[in-house]
Amino acid sequence: MAGEAGPELRAWVDYFRDLGVHDFYRRGEAAGLAEIEAESGGLTESSPDEVDASAPIVVSPLAASPMKPISFNELEPVPTERVPVRERAAALEAIRAEIGDCTRCPLAYAGRKKIVFGDGSPAARLMFVGEGPGADEDAQGVPFVGKAGQLLNNMIAAMGLKREEVYIANIVKCRPPGNRVPEPVEANTCSQFLVRQIDVVRPEVIVALGATAATYLLGVRQSLSGLRGRWHTCRGAKLAVTYHPAFLLRDPRQKAEAWKDLQMVMGELGLKTPAKK
Repeated sequence: MAGEAGPELRAWVDYFRDLGVHDFYRRGEAAGLAEIEAESGGLTESSPDEVDASAPIVVSPLAASPMKPISFNELEPVPTERVPVRERAAALEAIRAEIGDCTRCPLAYAGRKKIVFGDGSPAARLMFVGEGPGADEDAQGVPFVGKAGQLLNNMIAAMGLKREEVYIANIVKCRPPGNRVPEPVEANTCSQFLVRQIDVVRPEVIVALGATAATYLLGVRQSLSGLRGRWHTCRGAKLAVTYHPAFLLRDPRQKAEAWKDLQMVMGELGLKTPAKK
């Protein structure tokens, strides 16, 4: 257990140390960072397994980011003027440049290889938003390139579109360790950049792939079944919720339900199912 939790615990300590937070509390007693490191053998790359996972570190709420999902509609006003199509690629590049080699949340210290920004057309009418990068995406720096990405490509093709005609991004741009669900502090920290991507592309429709994407785009915690089958709004776009392709790989029986969601999107965009060859 300690060996599994060690790297993630070290990532959180490194993150808060960079923020200037050095006082942590464990087992009801105050302890300085030096004491924690001394007792754990030093939080270094060479000895992460020595961290005591049974002694969780709790940081003062004043030092942590909001733990409640924040609706993308509440973060900042949607710009009244659209970015001209010819300028959108450059605008997206500017956002990527601002992100840099990001160290704004603990995921920067949790073993990520590449920041996975986004992929597709800056002039897309349709945008897909997933949860976070997996191992293949982390290695290549492109969203949805693994098995789930292959299924997403098939879903896009079934709608009569090509991958390069849509825009694809994730709630977080760094791979969570072990492909776990992003923590609220991670998703809320990263949301500022996804909001700006949406505002640049200005899709007509956004498809939230899975419960995590829906939670953070809409700012509500609700079951997927309660969100599917009806329209929501996000940053001036209509938003539909469907299953994440990774879930569909685990439970192919739900593909028919996902197709119903995509047909609702197709109807909104005026798309017709391509004829079978």
